[in-house]
Amino acid sequence: MIRKNQATLTSEEKARFVAAMLELKRTGRYDEFVVTHQEFAMSDSDVGDRLAHRAPSFLPWHRRFLLDFERALQEVDPAVTLPYWDWTDDRSTRSSLWAPDFLGGTGRTSDGKVMTGPFAGDTGKWKIIARTDSRSYLCRTLAVHEPALPTAEDVLKVLAEPRYDVRPWNSSSSSGLRNLLEGWRGPNLHNRVHVWVGGHMATGASPNDPVFWLHHCFIDLLWAQWQAEHGASYEPKRREPGVVGAADAMKPWGDVTPQDMLDHRAFYTYDVDE
Repeated sequence: MIRKNQATLTSEEKARFVAAMLELKRTGRYDEFVVTHQEFAMSDSDVGDRLAHRAPSFLPWHRRFLLDFERALQEVDPAVTLPYWDWTDDRSTRSSLWAPDFLGGTGRTSDGKVMTGPFAGDTGKWKIIARTDSRSYLCRTLAVHEPALPTAEDVLKVLAEPRYDVRPWNSSSSSGLRNLLEGWRGPNLHNRVHVWVGGHMATGASPNDPVFWLHHCFIDLLWAQWQAEHGASYEPKRREPGVVGAADAMKPWGDVTPQDMLDHRAFYTYDVDE
């Protein structure tokens, strides 16, 4: 299956993607994914490992997370694949992904409530269950708390990093692709986009906003492009305090390791893959 740039999707492809998302929401399966991300956003309380963020497993953990979600969508409609949002190109609050027939636009000034599109609160089809505050409707504040999205030049700087990750394997790591791509050091890619979208995307329950999947799909694509240039490596090779090694299982999956997720082509390709 091929993951495509959202800007190239046909009207029918957009409609099928939206319909599959709404069906997962209707059945409650969508909220299960939000809860999982919320639970593992910082650490695994059982063993103290950092998994989904601020750790080397940030990229393989999300690669598997997106794959599981994509497979859930395909149980609804086998023709649907996850699109990606290239925010180095589609940089405006008026870009096509924010159209009323796709993700809808920003929230109203008073409370951030999204008023347009299929996921707007007033449709009654997108009630927020897993959340970090009392808001039961989808919220966005596009370009309010962060004025600019990362640029293509920012991406090139990060993709030039020769190593995957370095000690101490967390948000203070001074170099390495993972920490610079995640955004705790360097030009700030992943984190900055979450803040630019705002609302639920700026919380641990960020998958409440459907744009989460398009954003992380692009992060995954950038990792794949780095791998094509520097090799499909993962560090640390062996478990170290607080982080999983290449052959260690990642929760919530009992048998999935970072090294299992190094080759995206085993599961899908991107429309820009050579």
